[in-house]
Amino acid sequence: MVDSALRAQIDALWNQFWTGGITNPLSVIEQITFLIYARLLDVREEAEEARARRLGQPHASRFDDEELRWRVWKHWSGDKLLAHVRDRVFPHLRRSGGDGGTMAAFMADAQLLIQKPSLLVTAVAAVDKLPLTQGDTKGDLYEYLLSKLTTAGINGQFRTPRHIIELMVDLVDPQPGERVGDPACGTGGFLMETIKHLLQNASSTEHPDSGDRLAPAQWDHLRSDAVHGFDFDATMLRIAAMNLMLHGVDAPGVHYQDTLSGKFVGGRNTALAMDAFDVVLANPPFKGSLDTEDVAPDLLRAVKTRKTELLFLVLILRLLRVGGRSATIVPDGVLFGSSAAHKGMRALLVDQHQLDAVISLPAGVFKPYAGVSTAILVFTKGGRTGDIFMYDLENDGYSLDDKRTPVGGSQLHDVLTAWSARGKAGLGDRMSSAFTVPVAEVRARGYDLSVSRWRERPAEVRDFEPPHIILARMKEIEAEIARDLAELEGLLG
Repeated sequence: MVDSALRAQIDALWNQFWTGGITNPLSVIEQITFLIYARLLDVREEAEEARARRLGQPHASRFDDEELRWRVWKHWSGDKLLAHVRDRVFPHLRRSGGDGGTMAAFMADAQLLIQKPSLLVTAVAAVDKLPLTQGDTKGDLYEYLLSKLTTAGINGQFRTPRHIIELMVDLVDPQPGERVGDPACGTGGFLMETIKHLLQNASSTEHPDSGDRLAPAQWDHLRSDAVHGFDFDATMLRIAAMNLMLHGVDAPGVHYQDTLSGKFVGGRNTALAMDAFDVVLANPPFKGSLDTEDVAPDLLRAVKTRKTELLFLVLILRLLRVGGRSATIVPDGVLFGSSAAHKGMRALLVDQHQLDAVISLPAGVFKPYAGVSTAILVFTKGGRTGDIFMYDLENDGYSLDDKRTPVGGSQLHDVLTAWSARGKAGLGDRMSSAFTVPVAEVRARGYDLSVSRWRERPAEVRDFEPPHIILARMKEIEAEIARDLAELEGLLG
């Protein structure tokens, strides 16, 4: 948890960047990420030096020159600091990709945008005070920093609210030893929340009485292979990698990849292969249409379309192992669109796989980024669709305007309670928020999955005045208009 003092410290640093002329929130976070990485390199170097001393072994430094280390130049100021960081430290960060680290690989095109010496001095001093070596605090502070992303990215990207991510992770309930992927990971929110979920809910399968939540083998898996994210925005990947590192993931599995291009099978990133994941969590971009030559042929063979929201669903099915499950956010048009591609995609999910749930989200859940209406699809690769769980989520605990202030009456807990009880009696009442629909009815209605069209609402009873009274009132209004017109005519002469 980030306390008020640490929040104030981050807020002050944020304001310094804005007054210093760097006003793009993504650029601010990226520049802070570079400085955090430079400090963490030195922290790691100190730890390796101490270990070598304890073991009486030689140590090969990762720094060509001591002046490249954070502990040396963090005390400098003015033009000397700016020139040193720009001309020597940043080139070293770019070269550090040779150590094989994921984060280092994303530093290949790192550029210092800070042009004012005073801003760099302030930023270095602020980052030096951050508790980057204090357990969970370092992850919490980075999440707080990410919460300041209040503008949408490009190509339909926008940050998924934390409470919606938590809901989706709880719905699919990742388990120790499973591989979790996100084909459009952005800042890594789904991956980070998966790590949290595993730590909070998993118990050791090897040593259940040890008191440790995870066994040694499970810890190794968690730190190296449990989560994998993919994106084609290098800035987002840098931020995602840092997010995971600060949450204890030693080797963040984030990869530079255009996941719809078709290069994932046998391409640069073998982590993004067919049948690679037990769980896929995603809020893919809804940016419209792609040129068919930019889309993998096998995706087009499943559903012939250029719409990204449909192509990502096909991709997710490709990525999942048989029996693997996914929670994916889609625009409402996917649920009821009348095109052959839309109907074909819904039929694919219902008839060839197991569509488990459709959860309608409030229209303002992504404000201030966008007002698009969306839903969460929960499905399993393979299997057979039975009764489909539906939930009409009207209150997510926040106002639906651009301010998104907390309000009472959140239904998020009720979603999970109803989801857990979906196989029991009592979910047949379609006038409630949660209900189930037999798959036969869905097929009979052209695979329409719109929750609002399946939910029944009580008829609203209204009392109307008798027609003769309404007619008399209309005559009075007409007479009043005639008097006003006559008065106006008299004034005009």
